[in-house]
Amino acid sequence: MVSLPASTPTALPNPPVIDDFTPSLLLSVTWPHHKSVSLGNTLSPDTCSSAPTVSLHAPSSSTAKDTTYILTLTDPDAPSREDPKWSEFCHWIATGVPLDSSSSNKIEGGATEALTQTAAKGLEEIIEYQPPSPPEKTGPHRYVFLAWKAANGSTDGELTKPEGRQNWGTGKVRHGVRQWAEENGLVPVAANFIYSQNDKQ
Repeated sequence: MVSLPASTPTALPNPPVIDDFTPSLLLSVTWPHHKSVSLGNTLSPDTCSSAPTVSLHAPSSSTAKDTTYILTLTDPDAPSREDPKWSEFCHWIATGVPLDSSSSNKIEGGATEALTQTAAKGLEEIIEYQPPSPPEKTGPHRYVFLAWKAANGSTDGELTKPEGRQNWGTGKVRHGVRQWAEENGLVPVAANFIYSQNDKQ
C-alpha cells in the first residue's frame, strides 16, 4: 500500500485539513516543464497558472477498473496563516478521474498501474480551477490536492457545489474540504501538496 512520508501530517496541522488516513493511491500533479507536486516542495504561482495534469497510481491490479475519483484543491492558509478568515479557500473540484488501463507506470512501492487524466481532457469541473494566488506579504501558503472516492463504492452520486470559494461556502472559518467530503459521503484515497507564495514579502 502506498504510504505518505512523515512530513505530510506535520505540514498540515492546527487544525489538520483532513484526519489521518492511509492512502491507497499515489497522487501525481504536474504542470508544463516537468514542474510537479512533491509532498511539500515550493512552486511559484506563475508555474501553476494553468490546470495541471493529474495521475493516480494504483499499487496493484486489484483496483476496481470502473471506479472514478474526485479531485480537490484547497488552501488552508487564506488569506494568511495569521488571519485565516477565508480558510479554507476552494481552488478546484473535478470529477471523473478514471482508471486508465492503457497506462503503465512503475512507481515506488511496486505500483504498476496508473490512473491518468489530463485536466483539459475529460474531467468535469464542479468548481473551475483557480490557480494559487497568495496575496502579498502573507508568507507561504499550503495548496493541498486530495483524491476521493465514494464511501459506498458508488459512482452515481451527484456532488454538491459549494456556494462559494471562501470557507468552501460555509461562512465558517477553517471549514472546507473535510466538511464538504463528509456531506457528500467521500473518503480520501490520496494526498499531495505544495507551498507557494507571492514574490512580494
